[in-house]
Amino acid sequence: MIDNICKFLAENFSADFASWLLGEAIALTKIEPSELSVEPIRADSVIFLESTEIILHLEFQTEPNKNIPFRMADYRLRLHRKFPNRQVHQVVIYLSPSQSNLVYETTFNLGELSHTFNVIRLWEQPTEIFQQYQGLLPFATLSKTSDRAETLRQVAKQIENIADKQLQSSVAASTAIISGIALDREIIQRLLRSDIMKESVIYQDILSEGMAEGKAEGKAEGRAEGEAKATNQIALNMLRSNVAPDLVAQFTGLALKQIQKLQKLSAKESKAPKSPKTKRSPKS
Repeated sequence: MIDNICKFLAENFSADFASWLLGEAIALTKIEPSELSVEPIRADSVIFLESTEIILHLEFQTEPNKNIPFRMADYRLRLHRKFPNRQVHQVVIYLSPSQSNLVYETTFNLGELSHTFNVIRLWEQPTEIFQQYQGLLPFATLSKTSDRAETLRQVAKQIENIADKQLQSSVAASTAIISGIALDREIIQRLLRSDIMKESVIYQDILSEGMAEGKAEGKAEGRAEGEAKATNQIALNMLRSNVAPDLVAQFTGLALKQIQKLQKLSAKESKAPKSPKTKRSPKS
């Protein structure tokens, strides 16, 4: 869920990210990873944005990852193969505070090959940067602030002042989910209006995915029961994406007790042993 939110923000507020990371509000468009693939790119956190002169390669990480240096070198070579004349700016953005040395690594070395990339640790970044741009507001609570709750309160006020309702709801929903890395859900629930978030593209994506699965299961059981199954499936999707139960309750309208039952069901499913694959008999 966090990866998807970060990618959503980077794609839809690319000029804000360019202002922050490149120092210029360049309009950027998305490059599909399939364009670069020698082998498929499987990292959910990867996004490539381009202009006519520059490519911005972003990776969002919640935890330290020892494979990042190699991955950045690998993607840099893929980008050069496809776009040999473009400048490439690579940035790894770590979201959660960590003492690991991995979040300080900025180079990949292999014999004579040496590649350097940029790393940003959000907890070291000034809060004011993120309060300047609508697309960066969701990251403000993860920045270098002495009072995360007060920062969220300020962000909530800025969100209230966004005139475009669709934009407002998307920023609110993104802020609620990303702030969950650093803040208690009760604080988020108190400061951010759930009615705004329900209008967001993010919520609608979760809704449509759950509706599709729920309708398939509830087709033969009548409309009311099918809709109930759809709502339960939405809740399960959110729980599996590590969205807190009280926030799931806000989004779906289900009682917290029902959410907790679904959470237990989800936990049981994840622990259940997978059935072994049937071995094929050798051909005679």
